[in-house]
Amino acid sequence: MQNKSTLLLLALSVAVFGVITTEIAIIGLLPKLVSQLHVTPTQVGFLVSIYAVIVAITGPFITLLLSGLNKKKVLLTILLVFIVSNLIYATTDAFNMMLLFRILPALAHAVFFAVALVVAANAVPKEQAAGAAAKVFAGVAIGLVLGVPLSSLIAEHLSLAAAFYFGAAACVLALIGVLCFMPSMPATQKVSFASQISVLRKGKLWLTISTVTLVFAAMFSSFSYVADYLSRVTHLGNNSISAMLILFGLCGFIGNFVFSHFLQKSVVKTTLFYPLLYTLIFLLVWLFGFSLPAMCLLTLFWGVFHSSGLVVSQTWLMREASEAPEFANSLYMSFSNLGITMGSLTGGWFIAHLGTHSVVLSSVIFALLAFVSIVIKQRSDAKTLTVLAQHAR
Repeated sequence: MQNKSTLLLLALSVAVFGVITTEIAIIGLLPKLVSQLHVTPTQVGFLVSIYAVIVAITGPFITLLLSGLNKKKVLLTILLVFIVSNLIYATTDAFNMMLLFRILPALAHAVFFAVALVVAANAVPKEQAAGAAAKVFAGVAIGLVLGVPLSSLIAEHLSLAAAFYFGAAACVLALIGVLCFMPSMPATQKVSFASQISVLRKGKLWLTISTVTLVFAAMFSSFSYVADYLSRVTHLGNNSISAMLILFGLCGFIGNFVFSHFLQKSVVKTTLFYPLLYTLIFLLVWLFGFSLPAMCLLTLFWGVFHSSGLVVSQTWLMREASEAPEFANSLYMSFSNLGITMGSLTGGWFIAHLGTHSVVLSSVIFALLAFVSIVIKQRSDAKTLTVLAQHAR
C-alpha cells in the first residue's frame, strides 16, 4: 500500500512537470515559434499571457463545476488534453489553432492542481499531508526552472516539434502512472456550490489568500528577471547562467522537502519565519550580487526558498479552508497566478526606473508584506481562541 502511494505521488509529480512545462516552455521557444507561425514576437507572447489570465479568472469556477465527478477520470481527461495540446503545438503552423490549444489546457490547469493536491493529501496519513504536497510541488520546482532550458535545448539540437513532443511524453508517462496507481475516487457525497463558496465569507481566509498572493509576488518579482540579474550584475555568460539556473532548480527541489519537514512540526512557526528568512536572502543577493563566489552560495539558498514558497503558502491556505479542499486549491492557483503577474510587473518597473540591481528590493517589499499578513492572521486566531476560552468558562 505504501509503495503504491509513493508511485502515485511520483506520477503526480511527473504530471505537474508536464503541465508546468506545457505552460512555460513557449517562453524559451519564442524565436522559433515566430518563424513557424509567421507572427510577431508580441503575438507569441500573447500565447503565454492568455494562459495565465485564463487560469486566474476561470480556475475556481471550473473546479466547482467538476467537483462532483470522479477525481481519477478528471485527472486522466486533463492529462489527455495536455497531451493533445502538445501534439498540436508540434504539428501546426496556424497561430489561431495554437491559440485555441493554449486556451483549452489553461481552462483545466487550476482544476488539475486542485484535484492533484487533494489526491496527494488523501494518499497519506493526515499528518504527512504537507510532505505529500511537497512531492507534488517538486514537479513544479523542476518544471519552473528546467522546463524552459530543457525545451530550448531540445529545440536547438533536434527540432521545435521535438521540444513539444518532450512535453507530451511527460504527460503520457504521468497518465500511465495515474491510470495504474490511482484508485477510482468518485465523489462520496454531492457537495453544493453554496457550501463550498461559503468559505469565501470567512475574513481569515482572505488574509491567507493575501499571503499566497504576496508570497508569489515576492518569488517572481525577482525570479522573472534572474537571468538578466546574473548577466548584468554578476556578469555571467550564457553558459554560466544556465548552470546557475540548474543549480537553482535542484536546490528548489530539495527545499520543498526541507520546508515540508518543518511544516509537519509547526505550520505557524514555519510560515511565520519563512518570509523573514527569504527577505534576508534577497538583501544578501542585493548586497553581494556583484560577487561571483557569493552568488554561487546565495543561489543555493535562493533556490531553496523560492520553491518552498509553493508548499508553505498552499499549506497555510489549506489550514483555513480544509472543509472545501478542491475549491481552496483552485483559489490557490488563481491567486498565485495573480501574485506572479503582480510580481513580474513590479519587478519590471523597478528595473525600468531603478536599474536591474534594484529588482530584488521589490521582492523584499512583497516578502515583508506577506509577513505582516501572516502576523495579522495569527493575532486574529489568538484573539478568537481567547474569546472561545472566556465563553467556555
